[in-house]
Amino acid sequence: MSEATLLAEAFDPSGLIAADRLSDLLHITRGELAATLGLSRDAVSKAARVGRPATQARLRNMVEILNRVRPWAGSAQQAFAWYRSQPLPSFGDQTAEDLVREGRADAIRRYLDRIAVGGYA
Repeated sequence: MSEATLLAEAFDPSGLIAADRLSDLLHITRGELAATLGLSRDAVSKAARVGRPATQARLRNMVEILNRVRPWAGSAQQAFAWYRSQPLPSFGDQTAEDLVREGRADAIRRYLDRIAVGGYA
């Protein structure tokens, strides 16, 4: 799977991230996906709600972060495991999942940029 493949495969023909495709790629249920994102199950299950800008932003943030860590994590599933469980010292041992739920995805991107150029965690 190329670095951009997870993101590309998660999109539906209308250009939105399809929650069902993403949950299939990660081998989780839509309910688990919703919980990971801090959203209701309806937000990722009902077509009218999955297309909302706030839902799409949360989905996109998660997918972009997973794509960034997938090359060194080994697979999309391992990147997802990192996203959900790896405590990040720079953020008081919160996980990427915690930070995305708080709307702090940009902080994770900066953190990953810093790590990519040899900075400290």
